[in-house]
Amino acid sequence: MAAVVAVTSGTAHAAGNLPPKQPLVQDLQADNKPCATGDDKAYVSGPPTLAAVLYDPEEDDRPAEGNMVKGEFEAWWTDSAGAEQRRTYTTFAASSGLSQRWWMPEDVPANTVVSWRVRANDGKATSPWSSEGEGSVCEFVYDDVNPEKATLSSPEYPQRQDVFWVDGVGVYGHFTMDSPSDDVVAYTYGFMGGPYGTVRAQQAGGAVTIPFLPLASGPQQLTVRAIDRAGRSSGESAYEFNVKSGHAPVSQWKLADPAGTTSAAAETGTAARTGSGVTFAGAAPDGTGLTTTAHLDGGDQAFLTPDAPAVDTHGTFAVSAWVRPERTDRDMAVVSQGAGSTGAGLGLRRGDEGPVWSFTVAGQEVSGGAPETGEWAHVLGLYDAETGLAQLYVNGHETGTKTKAEPTRTTDAFRIGQGPGLSAWQGDLGDVRAYDRVVVPDEATELAYRKPKSLGHWSLETASDGASPERSGRAPLKLGTGATVYRVPDGSCLPELDPDCPAVSYPLVGDGHLQLDGETGYAATEQPVVDTSDSFTIGAVVRLADAEPAHPMTVLSQAGEHTDAFKVRYQPSEHAWQLVMPVKDEQGAAETVVSQIESADGGEGQGHRLAVVYDDATDQVRLYLDGFAGTSATADFADGWHSSGPLQVGRGHTADGWGEYLHGDVDEVQAYAGALRDSDITGLGWGTDPCLC
Repeated sequence: MAAVVAVTSGTAHAAGNLPPKQPLVQDLQADNKPCATGDDKAYVSGPPTLAAVLYDPEEDDRPAEGNMVKGEFEAWWTDSAGAEQRRTYTTFAASSGLSQRWWMPEDVPANTVVSWRVRANDGKATSPWSSEGEGSVCEFVYDDVNPEKATLSSPEYPQRQDVFWVDGVGVYGHFTMDSPSDDVVAYTYGFMGGPYGTVRAQQAGGAVTIPFLPLASGPQQLTVRAIDRAGRSSGESAYEFNVKSGHAPVSQWKLADPAGTTSAAAETGTAARTGSGVTFAGAAPDGTGLTTTAHLDGGDQAFLTPDAPAVDTHGTFAVSAWVRPERTDRDMAVVSQGAGSTGAGLGLRRGDEGPVWSFTVAGQEVSGGAPETGEWAHVLGLYDAETGLAQLYVNGHETGTKTKAEPTRTTDAFRIGQGPGLSAWQGDLGDVRAYDRVVVPDEATELAYRKPKSLGHWSLETASDGASPERSGRAPLKLGTGATVYRVPDGSCLPELDPDCPAVSYPLVGDGHLQLDGETGYAATEQPVVDTSDSFTIGAVVRLADAEPAHPMTVLSQAGEHTDAFKVRYQPSEHAWQLVMPVKDEQGAAETVVSQIESADGGEGQGHRLAVVYDDATDQVRLYLDGFAGTSATADFADGWHSSGPLQVGRGHTADGWGEYLHGDVDEVQAYAGALRDSDITGLGWGTDPCLC
């Protein structure tokens, strides 16, 4: 009996088999570009790969391996002689729902509109063409010509052959990219050191402008390539310009005026008259270069003002100051200008979880940090008009969440120590600044930098009367039993040249080092060296005598009444150097432990350079191994406590008293008040003091 045949849309199929589904336009692509016609057609950079997702009905009675379909592609165009050209291609059968592809032949002509369509074939029936019914023909053009190079310009940063140095760090430039080619749709760009990106033109052939914020001074270069609608790239265009350092604040008051002064001299801008609640010649934060500051009593007359605006609140601006509050239980103003939608203010606010620093712009606030009564901090608020974002720096580190704001211009006077809706400042203020540009992150860090002060440098090259001197004549390290300073013995032979000469070991650094016997040996000062409740840095060079130490061995410690405020030790069970910092001066108190993994050296080599940095401003502690930030570990540690005991080299507190004696060598013990930066840590342990530049 003959098979029953049905006819639908001009195709035939056998009884029991449904024809494949018509390919959908949204499932068709040419080189990953969607099917389109007319002005929206795809432009490609070479003979493209055509792709289509093809489906066979799930209702078909098929074997377990699933429904299989082939793709029948067809493409056509009119050649230069006016004749129509057609190409066809049939794929291998593949499972329903998969993408099927046609890599088009090389004879596809350039700069010619090529039309194409596809249908599915399950071996018994074919689907309608993708162009039939509500479908559509797809079109593409193979473009074989690269666009011309982009032209570049900037009103703020002309090329260096036109103007050699241009102002500057923190001042936005705007760079326009254009191309003579009318089919350019995007530009890829890169500034030296970043940022890098791609920006699209609003219309083909259109120019684009991007902002750029210089973060550092010096030579700068922008490189750009124009990209056309086919994805073809132009050659590279380069634009070179030189960036100056960031210009000075528009207003600055150091507030280091003599006692009895009734106005504050301005480094830049206008002098600020003072209320009667302001007195000068107060204490200044150490390591800042400030000599004195102003004290404000928190009353109605606790203010300073130039009686004029200091910043344009409708543009980019920043305000900063060194501050030391006498109280943190009320909202207080550091500086302000205007109020409400036009105003900006920097101050201290009582937060839900305690006091915080606050920067408010047009009623929008960003807050963070933890003000402490009697503690100096550097606070800086920045509004970037280019991005519309307000942000806050505390002690040189960004804190809080950047906040969108839309301020308007205010003509109100700039005020120091007062602000709308806030109490007057009660405490000390110094070096108040106002900028009309972005203060970039490195500048914010530098403004808040407090240069550490050397507290001691023990080279451990000599000892007399049971003590090794400090290089500047400060307190020596007294040597306990089992501790000696080793120096190469005098002799007339050299082991390297004379095989009969006794072998000698050489000091770790310089002419000598401290040797500790691991049983009773240690060295100590008579008084505390670092204030462990404030920022400090301490470092040493150490070489263990044993490859497999039998117990933990402490290199450096400084004790309180019940335990050590900090302890640097080698923990053999972990094969690690550790920094241990109890949170309280109590036996059994919880500890913060920071570890760096490194095997013991067993008396070999030049030992390891260890350093501890506690930064009270950021409430972080870091352990460095061999002087590099990349080999350091960091932990949060808030509210360091003051230790009253002397600095110990080679031992630490245990539950049974002194213990964890070090068996090995120690050299170059160095201590500082303040937190050394990563770049300074690399200078420790070499026999000299880092420059702290």
